[in-house]
Amino acid sequence: MSVESLFADPAVLTSIGVAAAASVYLYSMGPSPIATAVDLRQQSVASSNGSGSRISPLCKDGELTQEFEGVRTMYEAFRRGLRESDGGPCLGARTGPNKEYEYLTYNEVLTRVRNVGSGLIARGVKPKDFVGIFASNCIDWVVTSEACNTYSLVSVPLYDTLGSAAITHILNQADLSVVVCDAAKVSILLDQVPSAPKLRTIVKMGALTKEEEERVASMDVQLLCLADLETQGSAALQDDIPPEPSDLCTICYTSGTTGLPKGAMLSHGNIIADISGLVFLTQNVVNWGNSTVHLSYLPLAHMFERGAQAVVFAYGGRIGFFQGDIKLLMEDLGELKPTLFPSVPRLLNRVYDKVMDGVAMSSPIKRAIFNLAMSRKRSEVSRGVIRRDSIWDKLVFNKIQQRLGGNVEVLVTGAAPISDAVLDFLRCAMGCPVLQGYGQTESSAGATITIVGDSTTGNVGPPLSCNEIKLVSVPELGYLAEEGRGEVCFRGHNIFKGYLKDEAKTKDTIDEEGWLHSGDIGRWNDDGTLSIIDRKKQIFKLAQGEYVAPEKVEMAYQCAPLVGQVFLHGDSLQSACVAIIVPDEVTLPRWATEHHIAGNMEELCENEAVRKAVLSQLTELGKKSGLKSFEQAKALHLHPKPFTVEEELMTPTFKLKRPQLKSYFNDKIEGMYAQLA
Repeated sequence: MSVESLFADPAVLTSIGVAAAASVYLYSMGPSPIATAVDLRQQSVASSNGSGSRISPLCKDGELTQEFEGVRTMYEAFRRGLRESDGGPCLGARTGPNKEYEYLTYNEVLTRVRNVGSGLIARGVKPKDFVGIFASNCIDWVVTSEACNTYSLVSVPLYDTLGSAAITHILNQADLSVVVCDAAKVSILLDQVPSAPKLRTIVKMGALTKEEEERVASMDVQLLCLADLETQGSAALQDDIPPEPSDLCTICYTSGTTGLPKGAMLSHGNIIADISGLVFLTQNVVNWGNSTVHLSYLPLAHMFERGAQAVVFAYGGRIGFFQGDIKLLMEDLGELKPTLFPSVPRLLNRVYDKVMDGVAMSSPIKRAIFNLAMSRKRSEVSRGVIRRDSIWDKLVFNKIQQRLGGNVEVLVTGAAPISDAVLDFLRCAMGCPVLQGYGQTESSAGATITIVGDSTTGNVGPPLSCNEIKLVSVPELGYLAEEGRGEVCFRGHNIFKGYLKDEAKTKDTIDEEGWLHSGDIGRWNDDGTLSIIDRKKQIFKLAQGEYVAPEKVEMAYQCAPLVGQVFLHGDSLQSACVAIIVPDEVTLPRWATEHHIAGNMEELCENEAVRKAVLSQLTELGKKSGLKSFEQAKALHLHPKPFTVEEELMTPTFKLKRPQLKSYFNDKIEGMYAQLA
């Protein structure tokens, strides 16, 4: 029997028992090829430039990176990929489950790009004008974006989760006369016409329907299909109008937790500088080239996905789009087999939960082997060894790796904090560098990223090579820069130009010396990495005058096993904090079964024993995290359904919308305070 077949037959596995586990352990200790990561002693310590700020250890002679390998604009990134691709595939899609990806080559994409861009110019759009893109991730989205890059136009992505009022705001603030959209967005845009007087042309990705033609006939707007625009452009083909690095590339609207979204103005140079940081950090351990494969499923309206695609284009790699249904993502991954996998913690948490739930339900022998495998891989990772050819990979982790396609060479997580447990699991199970990035839209997505080979958790790495970082004291919260704690501020080539038509908010965000104030509280670690420990904004004062930063408390509570989502509330009329908790949909039912408590999720949330158990977990975890007594929730309400974007309780990047949550749960909050009185 082969070693790989140990898990195939439960009867055999049970019979070999501990002897099998011991044999596997000894087998794993034998020699095997090892790929050693970057030497942390040389690269993990961020250096100071003498002004209180710190720069990446990757910076050459203390100079921040502005471009990479001669690429200065998004236009040049795609042209470099055109040369590197050898005429290979560029953009691909599949028409349904069990279908293969079908691709356009780089040259075919370029032809479409020029046709779309020339068609826009033929219809009166001029260089530096704004063009809206309102669609789910697809080939036409990227073709339109690259058309903008080719003719010095500025792309303005929209997304329907912003809400109707926000879409009206964007259409008018950006003076959008042309919007390219998919079929699902045509009706939404036509509804906007009366309140967006400058909107003159809607270009649909796909054929027009009779109903659409009849509706638009009585409106002061033109509706045409993208194919017709391309035909028009082909007949009046224009020479490229390449942008300069300082020219605007995109207006990326941030989904604020309060008020209308702000339009972050990002130049070509900003985005290229940012992706250079990732490339320079990983080029010695990732096989970047025309064999690079990326699955596009994160929203193209956000800079995380836009930056990832820019890297792939610059190397002549290929991009496949998911089918549009997140439930089919694993199938898309299995078919495409990406080498680059950017993700967000929400998805990775699901992978982790499913695996750990399966482990918990398995036999004692399987659990023992899994735990032993984790221990042995964790030991390797701690020594900077990154591989997926060990006996543990073959026995235990191969199926997990296959869930993401089996070929991932680097996994990058960002947009929200990831728990230490999930990060540790991924580094052991995936057999590739797992990097955690930190930044915001205004820094073109990333500002820091963990060093390849750093096995520690709880930090987001040193600064990228394109920006420097300093901490500014926030004395009202007890954070002092001289003690290595304070508000995180960025300055560098990746920092945005300001908010569109909003000088006041721009000045509130970027100071006179060019430092972007993030609102996050950071801590410098001894090895030069940065940890995000709190939030300056979103603080409230309790009745006794104590300040509470809810996100700091929520980050601590989020680690509780029974907790899925947390919303902490307090105000100046109350002396205590209360919390709305959405229990973890996997761990709570399992805990309830172990404690002989029956019921579905709604019934469990009403159970007093469950509520007391969750509160006890939170209190204990808060103490271990160093929370003061007044910061701890003194009462909580268990809510059976997750906070969602659709209910406008979260932003599209899964940040809590506090005013909306307060309004939504106002009765529950008042009830908790009544009980505490």
